[in-house]
Amino acid sequence: MPRKECKPDASKQLMIKTKACQRLIRESKYYEDEVILNEQKLQQMKDENRDPYDIKKFQEVLSESHMMIPDSICRRDKALADLNNFLAALENEGEMSNDLNGSEWMLEAKKILKESGLAAPNSKEEAGGEMVETFVDDLKEGEVF
Repeated sequence: MPRKECKPDASKQLMIKTKACQRLIRESKYYEDEVILNEQKLQQMKDENRDPYDIKKFQEVLSESHMMIPDSICRRDKALADLNNFLAALENEGEMSNDLNGSEWMLEAKKILKESGLAAPNSKEEAGGEMVETFVDDLKEGEVF
């Protein structure tokens, strides 16, 4: 007997997507830091005139680290875009309940997107925790909003 199709819980999906973004952000940062440290270590090995074979092997390790950066950045950016699209879909479908909107995962998701520069440009500005709306009718002539 086939299982009934049920809609996934939005709060659970939000938590999963947010945690994935957190992990991928940490991972890409780790690879970038690893490359910097390995470059310094390679330079130190060259300065100390270490065995050429050791230097060559370490250069191979460094090149592998360099290759991991674009892949990790691509996966991070995909996860961030997925999270951004998920939040936009929740807002468009009207599924943004007060419980979900004020949850720790929603706050963390918005923080991650804001730090990454992917916060939805058409969303209302948040100032001091309150939503601020600008009405065109309230603007004076020549005033820019």
